[in-house]
This record gives sequence, C-alpha cells and structure tokens, in this order.
Amino acid sequence: MTRYNYSSGAPWEDKVGYSRAVKVGNIIEVTGTVALNELNQVVGVGDAYAQTRFILEKIGKVLESAGSGVKDIVRTRMFVTDISRWEEYGRAHGEVFHDIKPCTTMVEVKALIGPEYLVEIEATAIINS
Repeated sequence: MTRYNYSSGAPWEDKVGYSRAVKVGNIIEVTGTVALNELNQVVGVGDAYAQTRFILEKIGKVLESAGSGVKDIVRTRMFVTDISRWEEYGRAHGEVFHDIKPCTTMVEVKALIGPEYLVEIEATAIINS
C-alpha cells in the first residue's frame, strides 16, 4: 500500500520527525494536535473550549486534504492539563461529533509542549470504500 504524509508546517514536525497525518489505505492517523495556527500563534489562550474547537477544525482540514473528513473519525484521544474542565472540552467535542459519536478518551496529563496549551487531540479516521 502507498503511504501519504501530510504536514501542517508546525515547527515541531521536522525537529521531532513526524507528520500531521499519515494515510495508508483507507486509514488516516492524525497526530497529537494543539491550538497553534498557521502563523505559529496559540489560539484561545486560557480557553479550553476555544482550543478544543480550533483543534477539531484543524484536524478536519488535514483530513479533507487526505480525501476524508470528520465524519470518518472513529476515535479521538484528548490529552488535557486540567480534567476538572472536562465539560468545556466535551462541549466542543460534542458539537462536532454529536451525530458521529466516535470512540473517545480524555486523559489528564501533567503538561503539554507549552504551558499555554490546555488540550492536545489525536484522531483516527477510516474512509468507507
């Protein structure tokens, strides 16, 4: 099978050696994604809902470039720095996935790549043939 790598231009991709997403066959894996825009600016500083919403839109864009979309997501993993704010993360996730209902996990972590990031999200999509 052919492998396709997709980049978002994040500064860490080349330093760490990873892709924003990798597509093999009908499976697309999206790497951990934080609320960093194309100008390398943090989006939604201090706002768990805004960061989650932005990240899910960013994931949707890379999936579209791979011929897919959020409708094909079967699993998300949310790494959060404060689990007590679960409703804020969950509200944004629920708005996007209300009818799709992928498997999901929300785990509190000690820290992310920078203190301004409140959430990092991974996703797995399977394109229906």
